[in-house]
Amino acid sequence: MLPHDMPPVSNRPLYAYRVLAKWFSFFMFGLATLILVTIVFPPMRLILHPRERFKKNGRRLVSFSMRGFVSLMHLLRIVDMEAGNREDFRHLSSKIIVANHPSLLDIIMLLSLIPNADCIVNTRLNHNVIVKGVVRQIYILNSLDFDDLVRACNESLRQGNCLVIFPEGTRTPRSGKIIFRKGAARIALASGCTIVPVHIGGTDKYGLGKKEPWTGFNPRERYVYSIGMGPEVNPEKYRHLPTPKAVRALTREMAAFLLPAENEKYDET
Repeated sequence: MLPHDMPPVSNRPLYAYRVLAKWFSFFMFGLATLILVTIVFPPMRLILHPRERFKKNGRRLVSFSMRGFVSLMHLLRIVDMEAGNREDFRHLSSKIIVANHPSLLDIIMLLSLIPNADCIVNTRLNHNVIVKGVVRQIYILNSLDFDDLVRACNESLRQGNCLVIFPEGTRTPRSGKIIFRKGAARIALASGCTIVPVHIGGTDKYGLGKKEPWTGFNPRERYVYSIGMGPEVNPEKYRHLPTPKAVRALTREMAAFLLPAENEKYDET
C-alpha cells in the first residue's frame, strides 16, 4: 500500500514490471558480489602485495561493477542517473565526501562515480551474507572505537582515497526529524582534509527508503538520481574555534547544503 501523500498507481502493468525488474537487478547484484568474493578476490589477494595495493585495486573493481549495475538498471528502464560532469567525481583525491541518504542505492551511485572511494561500513553489513565478503576486505568497518576509526580514515585519506560518509547514519525517514551526526566533521578536523558535499535528489525513491516494502516502487515514474556536487568546505577555516564549536559549525554548513528543504526538521547528535 502506498503512503497517503503519494499519487495512485497510474499504470499497473508497468508498475508490476518495474517491481520485478528491481528484484531482478538485486538478484544480479548478489550474483556479481558472490563472483567477486569467491572467484575474483582470492587470486587478487595472492598476486597483489602489499595489502593496500589489493584494497586499492579491489575498490576500483567494485566501482567498475557498480557502474555495470547502474547501467543494467538503466537498460531495464527503472533507474536514471544524472550526475553533471562525471569527470569531476573521477578526479577527486583525498576528499571527504558527505551526502544525504534518501535510498538504498545511494552508496552504489557514489561508488560508481568515484573509483577510489573508501567508506565506513555499518557493522550490520559485516553480517550480511551477500556483501560481507566485500566489505570486510576493502572498506573500513564501524566496529572500531572512535580513535581507531579516525586513524583508519586518516590513513585511507593519506593514500589518496576519498572517504564517503552519510552524516545521517541511516536512510532518511519519510517523515519526522532528521538526525545529523557529527562524525564527518570530527574526521575532517582530525585529518585536515577538505569536505565535498554531494546532494542526492531526483524523483521519489519509494520502495528503496527506510522501512519501505520491497514490493514498492515510485507509482508514476522510474527512479531518477540527480547527483550534484557542492562547493568544497575547508575545515581549517574553523580551526580557531574550540573543537566542539568547530564541529557544530562544520556540521551545520554541511546540513545547509545537503538538507536545504528539511532544515526545520534537522537536529544534531
